[in-house]
Amino acid sequence: MWRILVFSLIITLSEYTGADDFINNNIIKQVQATVETEPVPVWGDAADDIAIWIHPQNTALSTVIGTQKQGGLAVYDLTGRQIQYLPDGRMKNVDLRYHFPLGNKTVTLVAASNRTNDSIALYKVNPLSRQLENVAEIPKSLYQRELQGGRKVGLQNEVYGLCMYRNPLTHQYYVFINNKNGDVEQWQVFDNGNGRVDGRLVRHFSVGSQTEGCVADDELGELYIGEENVGIWKYRANPDGGNARTQVDTVDGHLTADVEGLTIYNGGQGSGYLIASSQGDNTFVIYNRSGNNEYIGTFQIVANDALKIDRVSDTDGIDVVNVPLGAAFPFGVFVAQDGWNSNPIEKQNFKLVPWENIAKAFGMESKIYLGRLPN
Repeated sequence: MWRILVFSLIITLSEYTGADDFINNNIIKQVQATVETEPVPVWGDAADDIAIWIHPQNTALSTVIGTQKQGGLAVYDLTGRQIQYLPDGRMKNVDLRYHFPLGNKTVTLVAASNRTNDSIALYKVNPLSRQLENVAEIPKSLYQRELQGGRKVGLQNEVYGLCMYRNPLTHQYYVFINNKNGDVEQWQVFDNGNGRVDGRLVRHFSVGSQTEGCVADDELGELYIGEENVGIWKYRANPDGGNARTQVDTVDGHLTADVEGLTIYNGGQGSGYLIASSQGDNTFVIYNRSGNNEYIGTFQIVANDALKIDRVSDTDGIDVVNVPLGAAFPFGVFVAQDGWNSNPIEKQNFKLVPWENIAKAFGMESKIYLGRLPN
């Protein structure tokens, strides 16, 4: 088993040509993907969000879990091959957390927003098969089953974005889910005593208008939410966080609407980056993870003609890890949904970029962080 530890293997990248000072420059860097997944099974706007699962014994066997918002959830290996497809509903966003106590062991808990029934779908990862197994107490819906203060619990008008949070002090697990109106609910999820996962509503607030992408920083206790036509907001992630927020960036700043996927590159001890999908100009924007989230730079994923992998455009979801994932991704991987899959023209899919490709473009340090490894 991997032990939870942190170490850094730093490579100096400033000697690479074109590596300008990466703080606050306006140059859009260009990187290439080296792997793309099999296309989703249907045409149109279908592929959406991803979550990267790290295998507990052999990280080269890690997987990418992707949503198909017209009807399912897929699991891919790191070569892009689909190894599972679950036609469980119109899945929009997906996230996961390790070490969730279920029964007499801990599991990786996967949550997805299901637009078919406006619910939170819940699964665990089987580490032997690398496939997902449903663990929801009520398989079709985690909520919408009771009244609280005269209001029906559960978001209406189509659930959208979703992300997870684990409090490192209390070891409690939460799911944030939002909708087209900008409403956000925070649900605490837990073992119901029978080896299934149930939940209770612990917080509700409004962002203002349509929102989707979100990511929680477990270590720093922060929640980032993308308001699609406005920008990125930062809230406190704990249930008592209230409505207080600060603005990280706007669509009049370094972002172009829609603001879509958000992810965190965790460098350990508060270091790392917040990364956002700026869908309107087909770019990805990097900010410092801590402090005031200062802008670092912008990149795009261009075509890799040698491998016949097309460029990435119109991106919804993104995810990143900086754990070594075998020879193909020795410093981790950044994964992005591709809204226009060409060369040849095909159904939508997901593209995988070695993290060092991004680090080299900006002259950054490339850190390996094993603190996220499951045990």
